[in-house]
Amino acid sequence: MSPVNPALAGRVFPSSSYLVGREKIREFALAVRSSNPLHHDVGVAREAGFVDVIAPTTFTTVVQQRAIMALLRTPDTGLDPTRVVHTSEKIEHQRPIVAGDDLSTTLTITGVTVRAGSAILSTVSEIHDATEALVATVTSTLLARGEEA
Repeated sequence: MSPVNPALAGRVFPSSSYLVGREKIREFALAVRSSNPLHHDVGVAREAGFVDVIAPTTFTTVVQQRAIMALLRTPDTGLDPTRVVHTSEKIEHQRPIVAGDDLSTTLTITGVTVRAGSAILSTVSEIHDATEALVATVTSTLLARGEEA
């Protein structure tokens, strides 16, 4: 039996606004061991043409977290958050994420495949800024392990 609701394909899970903070970017950059001054030094970022420090590429994980949590907390999905693992991710940036951005994510389940009692969820998360311009698209795969897996 599948660990998820088979009708999930096509469902959309929006997130609330996420205001990107300078210190969050710096903390994330330290966590991923990036010493790039564009992530830490406002002056260097401004010299490069940005209004503030820019986030490392994978900062999209932080921004899309609320939409993923909405998916995991929705009762009729059949998902058990303790049995879901992230298996792959592809990030396409339209522009860097900059401190001060007010972003929102819309996560869409693009497919559900059941194999050996587990479900593979294909997702696309679109991250937009306050003007509704697309900032990044994140294509991911989540594995929902079944009871026997």
